Amino acid sequence: MKTAFFRLLLIASLFSLGTVAARAEDLGAVKARMSQRLADLDQFKAQGAIGENNRGLVELRQASPAAGDIAAGENRDREIVYAALAQQTGSSAETVGRARAKQIAAGSAAGVWLQSESGEWSKK
Repeated sequence: MKTAFFRLLLIASLFSLGTVAARAEDLGAVKARMSQRLADLDQFKAQGAIGENNRGLVELRQASPAAGDIAAGENRDREIVYAALAQQTGSSAETVGRARAKQIAAGSAAGVWLQSESGEWSKK
């Protein structure tokens, strides 16, 4: 899927810039966790339980303990990646996240809930 491609591209670019410890976290472990949860994340997005917000994070659209666990783990790891990229580029994690949100929205499958820059939610 395009989302997986963009996620792997983001992580690959992070590694190509050099090794950075973000929150004393091994970025290889972050990449592995993100890859392991990708199928579940995509399934919850296809079901409409999880959407992509305008800050590069996922949000629950329907209450579900399983979807909540996936969203929490994904957001923790995305924040680690965004912080590492921000440190390397002299930017802020918020700026990196907002730029990533645009990439995610462009590569998302039809039917995925997306939040616009103005905060409105709609299905792609």
